[in-house]
Amino acid sequence: MTYRGGHLPRNCSNIAASIARGAAVAEIGMGYGSECHLLRYLGRHRMLLEKRILETTGAEVASWLDYPFDRSRTWLDGELKGLEFLPPGDPIHDVWKEVWPQRGNPPNWDAVAQIKANGLTEWLLVEAKANTQELRSSCQASPSGGLPLIRATLSRTKVALGVAADRDWLNGYYQYCNRLAVLEFLNRHNVPARLLFVYFTGDKGDAARICPADAAAWHSELLRQNVHVGLAANHPLADRIHRLFLSVSGES
Repeated sequence: MTYRGGHLPRNCSNIAASIARGAAVAEIGMGYGSECHLLRYLGRHRMLLEKRILETTGAEVASWLDYPFDRSRTWLDGELKGLEFLPPGDPIHDVWKEVWPQRGNPPNWDAVAQIKANGLTEWLLVEAKANTQELRSSCQASPSGGLPLIRATLSRTKVALGVAADRDWLNGYYQYCNRLAVLEFLNRHNVPARLLFVYFTGDKGDAARICPADAAAWHSELLRQNVHVGLAANHPLADRIHRLFLSVSGES
């Protein structure tokens, strides 16, 4: 199988504001939020961002995919969802339809890149966070809709990664868990891929958003996530999940 391309950022940020106004899809924060800062780094600090990404992943080069336009959005940009970063004719799309609902809100990405590591071309799927509330999510799929298929796929992923069956992957940290499911699915079907979680520090916090000031402040929240999810440090995809801490102001 041949692997291709990488991508640019998705629309996420300010979950609290979007919930407050009942928005179905979050819009980019003006000067705050994970998507805003990721766009800043991709657009204005690309060399620094890529340097840190290459150091973190051990890759040699990264190339980013553009995202689609969407005139219905405030910022006129759409999102790359599910496996849309793969070529339309790739047969893996049909396999994916068997394990994940094609309606509703599939996993979507803040950025996607194609990287080269150890002479191999791989996908880098990027998820960015700027406040601790962004870590939390629960599955909203309907029992009469996509929930049974999602539950079955998450259960298979837990088995593949050595996670106890009773760990709740539908509530609390669902977004993180469905990203793990995508990663396991791709690598199991010989599509080399990695996850990169970018945690921004020093963002603008308020009563609705707790923004860690440094990497140490993120660690307790991420430890809480790990305990809930039940993923062992030496799980089979441990070398394919990376963390990168970036200051919104560029400080070391």
